[in-house]
Amino acid sequence: MAKVFKGRSVVAGSCTAPALVSHGGFNTLASFQMAMMFGDKKVKCGDQNNADLYKKPMKGTALCLPQTIGSTTGGMVLYTACATNNQPACMLFSKTIDSLAASGAILADVWTDASMPVVDELGDEFLDYVKDGMSISVSPDGTVTVE
Repeated sequence: MAKVFKGRSVVAGSCTAPALVSHGGFNTLASFQMAMMFGDKKVKCGDQNNADLYKKPMKGTALCLPQTIGSTTGGMVLYTACATNNQPACMLFSKTIDSLAASGAILADVWTDASMPVVDELGDEFLDYVKDGMSISVSPDGTVTVE
């Protein structure tokens, strides 16, 4: 049975993708750096401090996380992932997105042909409910359906 969550649409769009869930903060630079440097086509997470995601492919997934942490380069890393077509299908935040991640996602939406909807403020219940591999559908108004 599907469960519906309503968040705030930061970058409008729609997609359906399998969930990839992190319960800890998402270090954007550490997560994407190895894949970007060495051309990993699956874009496996390189952040060894994130046990939920380490070595799991992120490209094309519904990346579910509480918030981003770490480097001030986070926004540029997200933009670069989109510019090189190595982005998650969407990014879904249980908490409010930080300004760096938001700026990278918005710039990617404006300056690239990539599609990466971003929804935040989905709540802790969202992150408690969703599990890796569940099917997630995102609507442009910030509605997220988990099956």
